Amino acid sequence: MCRAWALQGRSSFAPANRAPMNKIFEPALWSAWVKRPVEAKTIGGAEVQRRIGVAALTRAAFTGQDLTQIATGLLVATAQDPSNAGALMDLSAVEQLKGNQELGRRLQSAALKQCQLYRTNPTTTQPRLRLLALAAPIDLGGNTPVDFLLTGSDICLTTLYVSPDLPMPTPIPEHDLAIVVAPGDSDTSRQFLDEIERQLTNWPRPVLNRPDRIVNLERDQLYDMLCDVPGLVVPRMARCQRRSLVAVGDGKAGISDVLDDVAFPVVVRPVGSHAGRNLEKLTCQQDVSTYLSQCDDQEFFVSDFVDYSSEDGAFRKCRIVFVGGVPFACHLAIADQWKVWYLNADMERDCAKRAAEERFMARFDDEFRKRHDAAFAELARRVDLDYFGIDCAENRDGQLVVFEADNALIVHDMDSHEVFPYKKPQMRKVFSAFAKMVFSRNGARSMDRSVRVTHNL
Repeated sequence: MCRAWALQGRSSFAPANRAPMNKIFEPALWSAWVKRPVEAKTIGGAEVQRRIGVAALTRAAFTGQDLTQIATGLLVATAQDPSNAGALMDLSAVEQLKGNQELGRRLQSAALKQCQLYRTNPTTTQPRLRLLALAAPIDLGGNTPVDFLLTGSDICLTTLYVSPDLPMPTPIPEHDLAIVVAPGDSDTSRQFLDEIERQLTNWPRPVLNRPDRIVNLERDQLYDMLCDVPGLVVPRMARCQRRSLVAVGDGKAGISDVLDDVAFPVVVRPVGSHAGRNLEKLTCQQDVSTYLSQCDDQEFFVSDFVDYSSEDGAFRKCRIVFVGGVPFACHLAIADQWKVWYLNADMERDCAKRAAEERFMARFDDEFRKRHDAAFAELARRVDLDYFGIDCAENRDGQLVVFEADNALIVHDMDSHEVFPYKKPQMRKVFSAFAKMVFSRNGARSMDRSVRVTHNL
């Protein structure tokens, strides 16, 4: 799953022209960052702390801001007032953006011991709807990027971090609608989803993305759910222990003993891994032994290798999100290797690739979506989530190849408008559709008039 882009970064997050810090953050946000007083509020009897938030901090990193400068300011804020849990949460995000995962986790844990409720600085002083996100206390980028999805909207976001190890705040803050943003792609994540499911019993407000549907997005369960959809190809998938692969590498078992009726090549990855960590294509028995010698994980997904190369030999992989069941294009990555992510496709430096992506987005509804309309509709029906995304491709037989589905795939509007002028208009469509969906699920009427979404290029 490509969630960890913020952790790996672009090539150092440093463009040639660096904007001053107060040009990246809005004036009110910049003032809050400099002074950082504790901004805890009591909302419906619950204490909620204010924070800059993941989206704003990631934008700062993505545009080449000095993360050390930001971290220093946040450290000063926490030193001046140890109860400033919002600054601690922001510092956790900054450290993870810098690649300091372990320190980021410790800072997050310290913050959550003080407060589990955080309000991201709103883009409007008069929000028309209060959305409560139920999140897991996991690595940056692990939860649904809802703060990006709400860019420019008049929806106020409060995030509640839920864990079996953390007492549920009492009372829950007032809100109009809740959304589950925790993922379900590992045993660690599953414990948080289970706790959220338990807490949702008799929940007083409508809830988007129910936990019992999110768990079905796990890779092996996804195949079982979608394998018979006409026009759709999902790689066969099996979950196995390390000892099973050791037996294959030692010649004591065949790969078909791990994944029925499959021969080499296969694709293997550790359970719960993101952004291609230890993702490899294995072509023979010896490859298995070599792979295990370089990887100490204990549980893996093994799938058959699907060749999705186009007639020209290039591999084209696209990210599509479904908002209220409607598909929207988010990006198209083109590369000369099967392991494709947007960052390794070198899209920024290749104008021909960007032109192809622009055509893909401009003609998506009339071409790609139209070709796969029936498969998209059935996929959305079976997944049955208010919001989720897929990474997919088109094989030479014209079938839709779905590699993964996830409620937490990264979508954003941070790419340079000068280099990718077509991206922001497309992401506006996604963000606006998400805001309209949230209002509609809350029972609001006249969506076209009631949802105000503003964006700045």
